[in-house]
Amino acid sequence: MRKVIDIIRESLRGGEEVDYTSIGVRRAIVLLSIPMVLEMGMEALFALIDIFFVTKLGEVATATVGLTETLMVPVYSIAWGLGMGATAVVARRTGEKNKVGARVAAAQSVLIALVLGVLIAVPSIIFASDLLRMMGAEPEVQGSGVSYTRLMMASNLIVMLLFAINAVFRGAGNAGMALRSLALANGINIVLDPLLIFGIGFFPELGVFGAAVATTTGRGIGVLYQLYHLSRIGGPFAIRLPDMRPVRDVLLGIIRISLGGVGQFLIASLSWVFLVRVVATFGTVAVAGYMVAMRILIVTLLPAWGMANAAATLVGQNLGARMPDRAARSAWLCGHYNMIFMVSVMTLFWIAAPWIVSFFDQSKEADAYAVLALRVISAGYFFYGYGMVLSQALNGAGDSVTPTWLNVICFWLVEIPLAYVLAKTFAMGPLGVFVSIAFSESLLAVLCAIIFRRGRWRSVQV
Repeated sequence: MRKVIDIIRESLRGGEEVDYTSIGVRRAIVLLSIPMVLEMGMEALFALIDIFFVTKLGEVATATVGLTETLMVPVYSIAWGLGMGATAVVARRTGEKNKVGARVAAAQSVLIALVLGVLIAVPSIIFASDLLRMMGAEPEVQGSGVSYTRLMMASNLIVMLLFAINAVFRGAGNAGMALRSLALANGINIVLDPLLIFGIGFFPELGVFGAAVATTTGRGIGVLYQLYHLSRIGGPFAIRLPDMRPVRDVLLGIIRISLGGVGQFLIASLSWVFLVRVVATFGTVAVAGYMVAMRILIVTLLPAWGMANAAATLVGQNLGARMPDRAARSAWLCGHYNMIFMVSVMTLFWIAAPWIVSFFDQSKEADAYAVLALRVISAGYFFYGYGMVLSQALNGAGDSVTPTWLNVICFWLVEIPLAYVLAKTFAMGPLGVFVSIAFSESLLAVLCAIIFRRGRWRSVQV
């Protein structure tokens, strides 16, 4: 027991001094995956905490938050993609023991985040009201919610930096730092949310706008914490302003990988929108049940994404150290551990889905759809446990193009048509949509495994 506690403590310290290419593969996976899994949990907390308090303000406030979060999906897609590029390049330089190259890659990642953040934030602030109207917001939402939307869209610059810098630390193997920055941001958000929304004590009562202030403040302080450690003398990077000058080859390398990451996120997001439209043809109750199921599924997938991120870092660093066989072994082991976790979750859903769904306040008919969705979609978890890890391993190797094309095939050419045919032509209703998700995700995993085993990723230059 004490040994387990010591490993957890070591993983949370950050690991600046740990060489993940020389210690045991299993130990490296554990040290990286623990903080990365917790980091994914921190990402989920932002939205959950805000919506928890905002729902107490009524439907207008809740709709404002929901519509604004939808508007920010493209921003998250770009930030997530940029993170893939940053992690891959920094991990490769770290594995090569090239500290100067890692520092340059980190600085260029921050530069890209700054430029993208400004380019997205400025027009979003100006056209915040028009964006809400475009989303079909009722006049009441447009009137009371525009200030919330404007501030959240302005914070896109902070979001870009938060994602990019955390990706840099992950690439360097310092996942503990990424976790601590998000824990700090979340802690501030959790404290400020009720104080600013409801006006507790000497704080002003700002309503839904208070949620935006709390979230932006928390994330902003988290970014300041990141920047301090990124520029700290004696730290792993010690970035200075001259490092921020554009370096063409490094910039293009990060952007090339990032574009594939953005594409993967957008392809999956757009396919999900289509699936919602198909489910919506069977009534509001079916949509409500499906939405509840997806929220539960996403929460359970976050730890698995942490394991996948660990695989990306290990593959990148081991390729940099010219140990492709160790990189492959790291990815397969991560996939194996992830599969065990996912199958455990699947078993839980099949046994306890009605009890889990009962925590949400909705009708019995909606509960039935949610239970069905949980059980059917999770049936593909055995394959998906490997698929998400191997897909991220390819990204970590610098090959983000292959997973992008696989996403197009599995989500747009298989999942969407299959969902429509099963739901409509074969009259399976929402069950057809759920089956199509399980099948397409499993197919993606099989294709990722075949391509990863072929090994062309071993020779990708970053």
